[in-house]
Amino acid sequence: MPNKPAFKSSLDRKKIKALLFDIDGTLSDSDDEMVASIYARMAWLSPPFQEIRLHKFARQLVRFFQAPANRFLAFLDHIGIDSHLARFLDHRARKKKAVPEDFPVIPGVRPMLDALHKRYPFAVVSARNSVTVEKFLRVNDLHSYFDIVISSQTCEKTKPFPEPLLFAASELGVPIENCLMIGDTLTDVRAALAAGAQSLSVLCGFGTEKELRKSGTHHILHSTSELADLLNEQNISE
Repeated sequence: MPNKPAFKSSLDRKKIKALLFDIDGTLSDSDDEMVASIYARMAWLSPPFQEIRLHKFARQLVRFFQAPANRFLAFLDHIGIDSHLARFLDHRARKKKAVPEDFPVIPGVRPMLDALHKRYPFAVVSARNSVTVEKFLRVNDLHSYFDIVISSQTCEKTKPFPEPLLFAASELGVPIENCLMIGDTLTDVRAALAAGAQSLSVLCGFGTEKELRKSGTHHILHSTSELADLLNEQNISE
């Protein structure tokens, strides 16, 4: 397991009473699946480029388009027409059969959930549409871990607005300041800080360490799988 990045943590672990999880790049390896798909379509470029350079380029390409895509979705949300896009994505997702290969779980996530589930209530807080959120949980048999599931359609606004986190906290019966939002991008950090929750960022998605350091997140881990070790350290110190 790689060493934790050097980061001055401001996370108050004693305050944490509930865990809110993003899906893409946090629970699911969907970001890497997207990179692999693009890489496969660029395979004809392999001869003039080293394989590792081509894979890195594919990842940078996805990251490059992700930021403006997130801003566009936030804009649609702001003007109140994102529901039309969500219904279209739901309709398209329903037509496709759900298979585990389309919704891979990040290695080590399931043992982490097992280790923490008895200590904390969990919620999913995702900007995905409701159909694909449900498919991810169902095909991977993860539904039983999560007391509350929030998609892009649950609240009037989605992340980076604070409403989904505030709603999740309310449904869990936990004050928002006692919730920890775990995610891989600036969108998750901004939503957490706007809501008044603590933020923990992971580097197994598309967020870079450099940008996450500047974001105001309270802690950074290489992978979501390390979360149980981090939170169990609290028991050692008490």
